[in-house]
Amino acid sequence: MDMNRTEKSAEVEALRASLGTAKGVVLTNFQGLDVAEMTDLRRHLRKASVQYKVVKNTLAVRAIRAGRLEGLAPHFAGPTGIAYSAVDPVAPARALMAWAKGRPTFAIKGGMLDGAMLGPAEIAAVAALPGREALLSQIMSVLQGPVRNLASVLQGPLRALVSVLQQVQQHKEKAQAG
Repeated sequence: MDMNRTEKSAEVEALRASLGTAKGVVLTNFQGLDVAEMTDLRRHLRKASVQYKVVKNTLAVRAIRAGRLEGLAPHFAGPTGIAYSAVDPVAPARALMAWAKGRPTFAIKGGMLDGAMLGPAEIAAVAALPGREALLSQIMSVLQGPVRNLASVLQGPLRALVSVLQQVQQHKEKAQAG
């Protein structure tokens, strides 16, 4: 399907606007997937609040030119799909890696997360990270550890004093009874 110049410029502007708000972008090679698998992929990504577009490489390169995603230009070779999210920067990587398990024909080309260029291995590592809530929980646990230990150390002498006073009281009670 050939596009005329106005359709192409409209497509470039729409893609530029969509990717301009994206916090996380992952490029994929979808070669070898059939229509049913592509439909399943899109459905899976939609559930994770991730958009997925397949556009002509030349139009995609024009859309990212002179922007923060310009470093992705070399990855636009061959069949390329763009997964992105304006809500959660890790969502595209996490959703794609979960869907790609057991599908050797599907490949991650590269991506960008909050301005940092990532290769396929780095995207897999980011996808394996725990969620935001889990990381915050771990940080809070680490921060509470020293305070908890300090409280325990400070309570030690008080426990020992209470124990000694109880023993003295028991000893006095035995002396009065005997």
